[in-house]
Amino acid sequence: MKRRVFEIISRAEEGDKASHIFDISIMALIFLSILAIILQSFENLSMSYGGVFHAFEVVTVTVFTVEYLLRIWTADLLYPEAKHPRLKYVLSFMAIIDLLAILPFYLPFVAADFRFLRMVRLLRLFRLLRVFKLGRYFDALSVIVEVLRESAAQLVISVVLCLFVMLFSAIIMYTVENPVQPEQFPNVIASLWWAICTLTTVGYGDVYPVTTVGRFFASVISLVGIGIIAIPTGIIAGGFSSAISKRGTDQEAAKQYCPYCGHKLDP
Repeated sequence: MKRRVFEIISRAEEGDKASHIFDISIMALIFLSILAIILQSFENLSMSYGGVFHAFEVVTVTVFTVEYLLRIWTADLLYPEAKHPRLKYVLSFMAIIDLLAILPFYLPFVAADFRFLRMVRLLRLFRLLRVFKLGRYFDALSVIVEVLRESAAQLVISVVLCLFVMLFSAIIMYTVENPVQPEQFPNVIASLWWAICTLTTVGYGDVYPVTTVGRFFASVISLVGIGIIAIPTGIIAGGFSSAISKRGTDQEAAKQYCPYCGHKLDP
């Protein structure tokens, strides 16, 4: 029985009708759950159909909870070589997403303290994480996760570089503009707002330099910002290109072997 449950929830066989129905049902439930969150933001709909929304939330959380527990139950089949397969699954990215998606529903039952309940209202935003559950059912989302994981070191370096340039720009603008605009550039931390808006090419225009030297540095910083912001984009684009190429190569290699016995096929 456990093996069959594992095959259904883990898409073990591509032609498995039960697994296909399960996937479609979970995806539909995720989309409807996100739609319900959006509709609840309209006060008139929330007041008129509050009971319907609550009942749907109960059904949704119940299904997601059962799915979460079943995945923990069958974790030893997913990680047959792991010493503690259930712990390994619980600590995995998708399992954490599953838990955060249902946790806000159960937290009010833990404590009745008013301040705690106010915090729970904020934590209900985690329901939006249900959209990430779709990563199990769309290969494109799994590619994104794979690219971000493999490019993590480069992305961290690029973010650190961006932060350094922002801080350096804020110090320069504070030094140049503070004597003329003490209200707009009162300190380095406040000047970071201008640096962030400029380097990200947003440029709200609420804070801007008025001195000649300040405008010169602002022009240089704006040009540097174009290159700085492009670095993470280039890293992610390169990662996508490599991941897609790698998957194409793996698929071609898989065609050379029998899907049933695993022996290499004769050309």
